[in-house]
Amino acid sequence: MKHSLTHIIQFINYVIDADDKYTDAAAAQLLAGAQGGFALGRFIGTFLMRYVRPRWVFIFYLAGCIIFVAPAIRHGGNAGIALLFVTLFFESIIFPTIVALGMRGLGKHSKRGSGWIVGAVCGGAVVPPILGAASDARNSTQFGMVVPLCFFIAAFSYAICVNFVPAYRDVVDAFAETKVGVENVGGAKDEESGSPAGGVLGEKSLGSGEASHDEVREVGKV
Repeated sequence: MKHSLTHIIQFINYVIDADDKYTDAAAAQLLAGAQGGFALGRFIGTFLMRYVRPRWVFIFYLAGCIIFVAPAIRHGGNAGIALLFVTLFFESIIFPTIVALGMRGLGKHSKRGSGWIVGAVCGGAVVPPILGAASDARNSTQFGMVVPLCFFIAAFSYAICVNFVPAYRDVVDAFAETKVGVENVGGAKDEESGSPAGGVLGEKSLGSGEASHDEVREVGKV
């Protein structure tokens, strides 16, 4: 809660610094609108992932964060505030998508891996205080936006990996399609009917012990 409060204060400070006409109350109302945009971005991102690979949506959203927070460092007034609104929209799916993509392919290590991923989250604890320090150093909250920009650029390295590095991309794209059972692949036939022994599961061959190890195999495509 403390770090969330720090984040809220920095947004309000940015709005007040961007235009003197905004009071604390008006800045808080704008923050509520920005959080609404954050929620909207998450719903839209989730919908897009039904039809587009999540890694593509991820790199697009993260690129949007970088593109719109960078000019917010120099632009003030309503333009700078609007840029932060759009940045929060694109920031919406970043963390949950990193968790989901990072857990793909961990197999039996999923519990430990998910624990490490969630436990390693430190943005809420680190970014707001650094942002505040940078803002105080230049007496400008707008300049402080360089801090989240640096972290967005660092996170973009992972987006590049999961989209263009095969060792990451292939694991992320793997779908869990599994067939349970065994099927006849050696062409063994029932001596009485001439049909494949036991059909797909090779029940007769397995029951009589006549099928060799090479004639049946377990199917499990992950």
